[in-house]
Amino acid sequence: MTDERDDNDFPLQPFPTRADSPFPPLAESLPPPRPADPPSDWIQNADAHDLPTRENTLVALGRFAFPPAPPLDDEGVAARDRRWGSRTILVTAAFLLVFNAVSPLNWSRQQAPGWVQETVQSLSEVWVAQLAVFGVDMPRQGLRQTWKTARDARFIGQDPAPTAD
Repeated sequence: MTDERDDNDFPLQPFPTRADSPFPPLAESLPPPRPADPPSDWIQNADAHDLPTRENTLVALGRFAFPPAPPLDDEGVAARDRRWGSRTILVTAAFLLVFNAVSPLNWSRQQAPGWVQETVQSLSEVWVAQLAVFGVDMPRQGLRQTWKTARDARFIGQDPAPTAD
């Protein structure tokens, strides 16, 4: 590449144009217009959703065989809400008992020595050992290890983290 200017003798002119186009005019390539619609009995204010529809036979049979229950009164709604709340609490307690089994063990280790503390501790140790066989404690251990790694991380030149464990 040089800084010298090219000296060509080509005249600068607009692009060449052709007088005859290879494409026919657009009006000639369109199909002929369709004839107008014949007058009909269309009602302008009619709604298609007003038309009668045929119900599914199985739905009608199901409604006949299993009629819908009457709506619940206030006592029924309260009983349904209590059942829902009880089930939610039981599922949450079972989830925590399986996936957070170490918490009762840690709690029992922090209490003053006594019959209750020793019983909870011995039961928790057996429970944690049984769950460890199935690997249920692995997610908790992984999260704990990740937290310890992040806690012990230091910048370059910073003093090492104190060991608390």
